[in-house]
Amino acid sequence: MIKKTFLCLLCLCLVLSGCGDGSAPASSSGEAALSSAVPEPESSSQAPAVSGMESSPDVSGVYEYRGDGKEQYVIPEFSRRGEDGALLSPGIFRDSLGGEFPDMPENPRTVSLYGSYAEAWLLAGGELAGVTKDALEERDLGLPADIPVVGTVKEPNAEAIIALEPELVLLNPDIAGQMDIRDVLENAGISCACFRVDTFEDYSNMMFQFWGLTGREDLYKQNVEDVGEEIQAAKMTAALSSNLPSVLLMRAFSTGIKAKTDDELAGSILKDLNARNIADDHPSMLEDLSLEEIIGADPDFIFVTTMGNEEKALQYLDSLIEKNPAWQELTAVKEGRYIVLPKDLFHYKPNNRWGESYEYLGKILYPALFEGEWQRKAADEGQGQQETAAASAADAS
Repeated sequence: MIKKTFLCLLCLCLVLSGCGDGSAPASSSGEAALSSAVPEPESSSQAPAVSGMESSPDVSGVYEYRGDGKEQYVIPEFSRRGEDGALLSPGIFRDSLGGEFPDMPENPRTVSLYGSYAEAWLLAGGELAGVTKDALEERDLGLPADIPVVGTVKEPNAEAIIALEPELVLLNPDIAGQMDIRDVLENAGISCACFRVDTFEDYSNMMFQFWGLTGREDLYKQNVEDVGEEIQAAKMTAALSSNLPSVLLMRAFSTGIKAKTDDELAGSILKDLNARNIADDHPSMLEDLSLEEIIGADPDFIFVTTMGNEEKALQYLDSLIEKNPAWQELTAVKEGRYIVLPKDLFHYKPNNRWGESYEYLGKILYPALFEGEWQRKAADEGQGQQETAAASAADAS
């Protein structure tokens, strides 16, 4: 009897469910959060296939909040390769802000408004139709002498960009001058992709999107995955130390200095290498760099990055130190651990040299550990090259 009653009720529920108004049922809060976190690709708007990617399934990304509270669209590294080891397709081309470009052609005609992104696009196998001045002055990219220059990184020229008829323009959303002309470019029918890159993970995510346009899996492995392995080796080496060094990271410019934490390229690497930034313990330093607090914390290392004109920035910093003899009493200064970091590894985005940035700081923080690790690595690579050469010689004979 109970079984018959249950079956009748079940049939009644099925009939009633088919009599609705056709609207989708309201999602639970958990389902709503998931659907907003993982955007579903439009079935009718797949990115064009690039050679070698025709059968590669798409992989979905998520929105993450960064330490600075800004939202970023990312495709996690662990989900970029299939079970068979094949590199997956990112599907619809998306930028860091989640902007979608479903009609982006393969190998689009591209203009970069940021030198670091110009280099990254080349590393991904793309070609450039135009760049800003910094791409020529700050990096040796091997660009043609007659490549069109479309203004400066802070003041790009919209008319010059439009005249080049690009299909894609790469922008940095944190540079006001670039965002000011975004609407002008988009109204001219030009796709503007915004990428925010402060960490290796950010760079890796951008390069995965680029691979979806160029189809150069070999370059993705060489300039992203191999670099990621170097970084992982650096992190593992640093983890062997029982000593966690204290550091002060300062950014100097021609009119002032500021303490920085992991919201800055070098700060992020220092954190990954288990260094303790004294500004994390004294947040007031981020607003007002107090000599008294620095003396009280007496960090093991003081690192300096420069912004703008390096010579003028260091002159300003030197003048402050000369006015405050107490600086000379800091342990880091007395023992030669007051270090100005090279711009090419810690101010400009290092791109495929990110592993070098980790190694550079690792050797300073943990010299005994890193010298041994990298000597072993060099020896292993040398042995591998010798074995390869011997095998080639044997084949030739």
